[in-house]
Amino acid sequence: MAATTSTTLDDLFANIIAQARFTAEEQSLMAGLVTRFDIGSVAGKTIQVPKYPAITAAALTEGTDMTSTTVSTSSVTVTVAEVGAQVLLTDMAAFGAGNPAEELGTVLGNAIATKMDVDLIALFAGFSASIGSAGAELTGQSIFQAASVLRANKVTGMMAAVVHPYQAYAIKSALTNAFVNPAAGVVQNVAMVNNYVGNLGGVEVYQSANIAVDGSGDAIGCVFAPESMALAMKRDFNIEMQRDASMRGWELNATAAYGVGELDDSYGVKLVGDSTIP
Repeated sequence: MAATTSTTLDDLFANIIAQARFTAEEQSLMAGLVTRFDIGSVAGKTIQVPKYPAITAAALTEGTDMTSTTVSTSSVTVTVAEVGAQVLLTDMAAFGAGNPAEELGTVLGNAIATKMDVDLIALFAGFSASIGSAGAELTGQSIFQAASVLRANKVTGMMAAVVHPYQAYAIKSALTNAFVNPAAGVVQNVAMVNNYVGNLGGVEVYQSANIAVDGSGDAIGCVFAPESMALAMKRDFNIEMQRDASMRGWELNATAAYGVGELDDSYGVKLVGDSTIP
């Protein structure tokens, strides 16, 4: 009698893993916007990121020795922990119609990607600088204000904004005069045609439903530089299969090991604003 075993299901498991990894990589917004440290080959569950102070150069006098400057470093400690999600693929589901490889792979990948984003987004509330207020809508001006704060703090490179979708709607509505678009400028046209606010004041604007809305209908977004936050990746997304004979199925265990932390308080500005349904 022919038997269906773990060997004959290898292709199915490979497809689940491939889809799950693809989804985890594609669905995690925040992981690509912060500073990432890959520490898989480093012993231990914590990393210390050194912070060097700025020093001042001075004019020199010919024939006169320079004076040395004392550099005192501080550090930020990021601790790694595990996250995981499990689903059960029953024998009947594996043998039946549909595409369990793609479906379960998407479910597991989304779970890990969402958890990673939620953990990084939770850091937004810790930044000292703040633009906006509870109950008030964010506008394009809010993005420009936050950008000016970061530039004043000597941020020179890339900046990103991540806001709740309802906050993004308010920004786009303000830019387009409630979508009437009287100015017909480049930014207004992008917002009207593509439903996307691309770049405002050197800030790439993104939206994420992983930002929580509080009981008063407000949410905290953020404008930040990559150096503001850290993602320490000890073990990237991984799936292990385990047979559960009494359940007549396979446990699919998705895990990742990482840590997040704020690196530089002056490189992030939180955006506080109304996030009720438009």
